[in-house]
Parts: sequence; structure tokens; C-alpha cells
Amino acid sequence: MDARMENEAAPMKNPTTSERKSDRELVVTRTFNAPARLVFKAWTTPELLMQWWAPKSFGVSMISCEVDARVGGSYRFVFVVGNDASKPMPFFGKYLEVKPHSRLVWTNEEGDEGGAITTATFEEKSGKTLLTLHDLYPSKEALDAAIASGSTGGMCETCNQLDELLATLGTSATPAAS
Repeated sequence: MDARMENEAAPMKNPTTSERKSDRELVVTRTFNAPARLVFKAWTTPELLMQWWAPKSFGVSMISCEVDARVGGSYRFVFVVGNDASKPMPFFGKYLEVKPHSRLVWTNEEGDEGGAITTATFEEKSGKTLLTLHDLYPSKEALDAAIASGSTGGMCETCNQLDELLATLGTSATPAAS
């Protein structure tokens, strides 16, 4: 399958692309004007994740973020719509693979039938980082449901928000931190 969707809402230097590769696979790519160590840090540091992960236009806020980015470690993100903390939406899973600055693999365990397994690769070339997110869903129906619910549709905005954050981090962040 080659159902390709691209962000065309506003002209951008680095577009986010999303492509359904098969009945169960969705691949999102984006190049960031930052080194892989900073992009990886933004994906594994709770204080940074809270600044960019929730698409602002969805009216969703991340109110809690726990990350233990090591093999066997876990993550837990809690979101709310608006200011309604009475209906928290938790997202959680475990890290299956962690290779600093180059690769993260995690489970998404909040679904009834088990969620997708996500692989994020960070490929640096000339100070820029190509992020490739590969989601493998347990079934065609699970991917169809994720697309229908809009949960996959926020990636373009989320990547734009990450781009904005990375610009503020610059190259002054310490390389040893991850």
C-alpha cells in the first residue's frame, strides 16, 4: 500500500510525511535542523517531552510525564482535554531497545488488544537529523481505528512543536546528557 499523506497546510523547510506501508504499518518521517543527540534528548527527557508532545490544536495538555529510557524501563504520559483533570488519558509502555542518539523501540500498552510497537530512528547527516517513526499495529483494524480516531493525525503538528523546541535548545545543550 502506498497511501501517502504530506503536510501541506503551511510551507515548511522540513515537511513531515506519513505513509501507510501495509495493513498494519505506518511510517512517519521528518528532518530536524538539530544534531541527533538533541533530538534524542527531546524524546527521552520528561521536561522536554512535556513542551512538545501534545498537539496544541487538539486542546490536549500533558499533565504528567515519566520516562525511564533504558531497556526494560517504562514510560507513562498522562493527558487531559482542556483543564478537565477528571478524565485523564494515560499512555504507557516499556522500552524494548535504547541506543542513545540513534534508536528507541517501545510498546504502546494502553489499548485493549495491545497497542503498536514503535521504532524511532535518529539518523544524523551534516548536523541535521532524520527521524523515522515506524508503528507496527497488532492488526489492520487497530491501525484503521488509530487513523479514524485522529490519534495519528497530530504527528505533523507535534513535529512542528519539536522543531520549535529544538531551535531554542540550540547547540549549547551538553552532549553528555541524554
